[in-house]
Amino acid sequence: MEQQSSILKEIRPHGTKSFPCAIYRTHSVGKGTLVKHHWHNEAEILYFSGGNFRLEINMESFSIQSECFYFINPGELHSIITETSESHWEDAVVFSPDILSFDSYDEAQIHLIKPIQNGILLFPRHLTPNHPAFTPIRSAFMDILHAFGQMTSENSPARDNAFVTDDLTSQLYIKSSLLYILATLSDHRLFTPTEKNLDKRVESIKTALAYIKDNYKEKIYITDLAKQVNLNEQYFCRLFKKAIGCTPIEYVNEYRIKQTRRLLEETDLSVTEICLECGYNNLGNFLREFRKYTKTTPLQYRKNLQKVKIT
Repeated sequence: MEQQSSILKEIRPHGTKSFPCAIYRTHSVGKGTLVKHHWHNEAEILYFSGGNFRLEINMESFSIQSECFYFINPGELHSIITETSESHWEDAVVFSPDILSFDSYDEAQIHLIKPIQNGILLFPRHLTPNHPAFTPIRSAFMDILHAFGQMTSENSPARDNAFVTDDLTSQLYIKSSLLYILATLSDHRLFTPTEKNLDKRVESIKTALAYIKDNYKEKIYITDLAKQVNLNEQYFCRLFKKAIGCTPIEYVNEYRIKQTRRLLEETDLSVTEICLECGYNNLGNFLREFRKYTKTTPLQYRKNLQKVKIT
């Protein structure tokens, strides 16, 4: 979903450098945001076994109340919100279409793989059990989970985790299953040509998010963000709130706290050093914001992490 860098553009690799494919298992345990707004250059297949979710893709919102698949094309801004407190799993396969490419230019390479790589063909938005393609695609999707060593059941030990593999046999099963999914979608004529008219609203949001990512250590004003996308401040704030679900300043603070948590987890920097590193010039304000988002203090947060590591 992007041609530019962004805060919401995921910086973590999906899979390994030689095999860019991974699965993600996310467990919903209460109402609220399950997966925050983000995008990546890879394609993504989402499987919902049930539950009550709201999936947001670019500027559209989709209600999910039963078993289904959703497909995320490269560069699309998306998030998942849990609508109830019931416990449910959401599974995702994120992969680069490059792993399915052929050296020989056969019909599959010319008319399917290459157009997907180039963004000329788009995956269907969703698939439900009443469609004849659903059952074979579900079977192939489960084969992928099995190849990664995971199951879609509440008895699975995995929770909110990502899984990769460097095993040759597993990778062959995964590639063959992904090709089978593509073949099934193609057979049912579910791929659609790309619409050339990009939604400028989505591109504006992604530009603003990129600016936040690159400048969160400095003071950021609404004026700065609005200028990046050539919009007046009031319209920009309304657009941002509609797309992301919070105000630009709320998002800046949330992103800064995300970075402080990362530094608390990965470094030995002092709380004061982390405060300054993440764009807070006032320690008291930083501590208030940290407690607002984490319900604890930075020191206690770090202590709790150490306890978990010990156990």
